[in-house]
Amino acid sequence: MQHQWLNKESKNKNLIVFFNGWAMNDSPIKHLNCQNYDVLMVSDYRDLNFDFRQFDFSKYEKKYLICWSMGVYAANLFKNIFDNFDKKIAINGTTKIIDDNFGIPNKIYKITVKFLNEESRDKFIKNMFDNGKINPNITITRSLSELKEELISIQNIELTQELNYDLAIISKDDKIIPTKNQLNFWQNKTKIKEINSTHCPFEIYNSWQDLLC
Repeated sequence: MQHQWLNKESKNKNLIVFFNGWAMNDSPIKHLNCQNYDVLMVSDYRDLNFDFRQFDFSKYEKKYLICWSMGVYAANLFKNIFDNFDKKIAINGTTKIIDDNFGIPNKIYKITVKFLNEESRDKFIKNMFDNGKINPNITITRSLSELKEELISIQNIELTQELNYDLAIISKDDKIIPTKNQLNFWQNKTKIKEINSTHCPFEIYNSWQDLLC
């Protein structure tokens, strides 16, 4: 896993840890205003050995976990770190990321891994957005081999624990993780907030504060 501070100022008393989606860098969320929040982004789930103890989270008065897509799944590996966070939010993801009823259907995931190429990668990115139009501000800088390794790594995770998310934000037009599968998973588990958006919903938000509301 890789980490990047999107904002870090000594005066801030609030922390957001953001688990990103597959293949993504900071481009989908770069525009979000970070005022009053230190924001730590983690991404690239090829190697899931990561030591959060390198960071001093104890100095923050409020701590929030926001996870998107495959990040909702990967964050469960660090349940002991995030259990005591003040709020944990899942965005367009579940803790059963590869599942016919609760995540990405098994067949689709296996086909994606087996036949990943530039064309299928670009199709995936288009499906993240409304009407298949890629936001020109979204960039993918990693190689196809790295992206495939990440898919395989996620596929091989065996979760023994699950985070108790406080809120699941679900887009009504998610073409990556079917909306109905997300609703099936989160029903009776946590509070659900449906939004009029697609798999990558960040364009409708202006700040990290908006996501926390």
